Amino acid sequence: MSGDAPPTVTVLSGGVGAARFLGGLIDAVDDPTTITTVVNTGDDCRLHGLSISPDLDTITYTLAGAIDPERGWGLVDETWRAIESLDRYAAVRPSGSTAGERWFNLGDQDLATHLYRTTRLAEGATLTEVTDEIRRAWGVPITILPMTDDRLETRIVTSSEGEVAFQEYFVRLHHSVPVEAVRFAGRAGLTDLAAAALESAGTVVLAPSNPLVSIGPIRSLAGVDELLAARRSSVVAISPIVGGAALKGPADRMMTELGHEASVLGIARMYAPIADALVVDPVDADLADAVEAAGMRCIVAPSVMRTPEIARRLAATALAAVAS
Repeated sequence: MSGDAPPTVTVLSGGVGAARFLGGLIDAVDDPTTITTVVNTGDDCRLHGLSISPDLDTITYTLAGAIDPERGWGLVDETWRAIESLDRYAAVRPSGSTAGERWFNLGDQDLATHLYRTTRLAEGATLTEVTDEIRRAWGVPITILPMTDDRLETRIVTSSEGEVAFQEYFVRLHHSVPVEAVRFAGRAGLTDLAAAALESAGTVVLAPSNPLVSIGPIRSLAGVDELLAARRSSVVAISPIVGGAALKGPADRMMTELGHEASVLGIARMYAPIADALVVDPVDADLADAVEAAGMRCIVAPSVMRTPEIARRLAATALAAVAS
């Protein structure tokens, strides 16, 4: 029996699509503890005095089997009594106050996670430490790492609303306004644990997440692109664009608005400097030669994760792309 350690996998992740992919990856490997995900925290926000980490929580809840399957976010069988009760204060809230705002829903069960995170951070714990405590409480077998313990905020410059925080664009404005630019505000660095996970993994996967506001914030941290480029032959990406459209969220519209082609070719042009291979759905097989011409090996495989089995096969395909 070999004494070699099993190969490790590190996944750069956003929220819903990455969470589904990670579920498939857990099913595709012998030992889930060999998986680490480095998660976008540019979407994090502070509401009602609470520290909210949407992508970290979506991944945790999904892998714990507790996510709401219809919405793809939040907890199953959730109730909303606390947030609904804020309506009582709407008439007395002074002009300009953000107290009691209801544009961002927080479920009653979900509040427990935010209460715990907020208190632990106030006690001096890092986001990495708190994230691991939450992961263990939910019984998730993989390692979940925030990209940074610092504050890096994704800001969206819109043509009609000016510059807003990402959650305001995504939730309050229903990602319906044209985007002129995306910028990342704050002084933040990749954590040492996240850097080690990217350096030491046998395979690095770019999950099927929005390349601009999910993978983009991670890439914006100093040294990340250089680290990935140095090991490019063992980095594989899954296209979040299928047939010219995003399966969920505004990635396709944002790409077009910011001057990128909303197609697997547009994804290839963005990822070619840091990843060797791109997995695309069969609906985009006719663009395989163009992807190759853009500098990435193109692997055609079903990528719309309608079932756990499709997600498992997609993960196995990504791993095989590097192994080959």
